[in-house]
Amino acid sequence: MIIRTYQSMDGKSLAKLFYQTVHTVNAADYTDEQLDAWASGEMDLREWDRSLSEHITLVAVQDGCLIGFGDIDLTGYLDRLFVHREYQRQGIATALCDRLERSVDVNQIITHASITAKPFFLGRGYRVIRENQVIRNGIALTNFIMEKCL
Repeated sequence: MIIRTYQSMDGKSLAKLFYQTVHTVNAADYTDEQLDAWASGEMDLREWDRSLSEHITLVAVQDGCLIGFGDIDLTGYLDRLFVHREYQRQGIATALCDRLERSVDVNQIITHASITAKPFFLGRGYRVIRENQVIRNGIALTNFIMEKCL
């Protein structure tokens, strides 16, 4: 596996990875209605690329396939961290997160972790600040605002 910087040509593949990961990996913790609200499959690829390009975005690649990605902004907000469903529990999220956390010069990292991702972040030394409700397309999704002091 290699980890490299995001390129605009990755956008469409990462959008597909995001959709598939949400609808499989997160399916144990969210209803179908919530999964559809979170990742509808209807994505503005231009906006997606803009967001990923504005952040420090890293992509994990194995045998030419994109298997994970994550991004963080310069304030230390870890926005997205997703690993392909077939590559879970192989250290990919850890490797991406390690690099992302080191890529910014801040005292703390903040993330909004899903129910599914919460144990991962707790294991990395993050603490829950509070439970949070996000409304997407009129549907409430639970996540957790978490922080890690560096």
